[in-house]
Amino acid sequence: MEYKEQAAEVEASAQFGDLIEFAYPIGYSHWGVYDRDGYVVHFAVADETHLMSTVRGYLQTMFPVCGDLLLGETRIRRQRLAEVNVPKGARVLVSNSRHTLTPSELDDMKRRCDSLLDKQLPYKLFTQNCEHFATFVRYGKAVCNQIPGKTKNKECEEATKVFADIVWRETS
Repeated sequence: MEYKEQAAEVEASAQFGDLIEFAYPIGYSHWGVYDRDGYVVHFAVADETHLMSTVRGYLQTMFPVCGDLLLGETRIRRQRLAEVNVPKGARVLVSNSRHTLTPSELDDMKRRCDSLLDKQLPYKLFTQNCEHFATFVRYGKAVCNQIPGKTKNKECEEATKVFADIVWRETS
């Protein structure tokens, strides 16, 4: 099934706060949070100049799956699910069962998501990545189960603190 067809299926069933997994063919995934009406909130490429756009294009050509990560800066964006840039062969699905944590109340998820939206943050593969962001919004704890050798469902306190501090500043 084509990516746009998968995105349409997800849109038809997803609810606000669901974890959206973009499963890449090389074995790791990009993560976001569903935000109604066919949109996902996720770590995306930060605002870029024409030069940075050219550099990113070059990196994507040389490293098709991870070129964006090499730039290091991201912005938490709300984007149409079907328009998220994924490598050929990626699958998109709702993946709420990949973490054994209890979801927060919808109001708490919404507050966290809204407070973090449009914030520019460094991307740190092991301590502050897209999965940390998505799980923080859904559960209030930043977790990444993709890091080899790390205990599954273990909170990354550093990422939780960064995200929680932003939410606190935005809502106080």
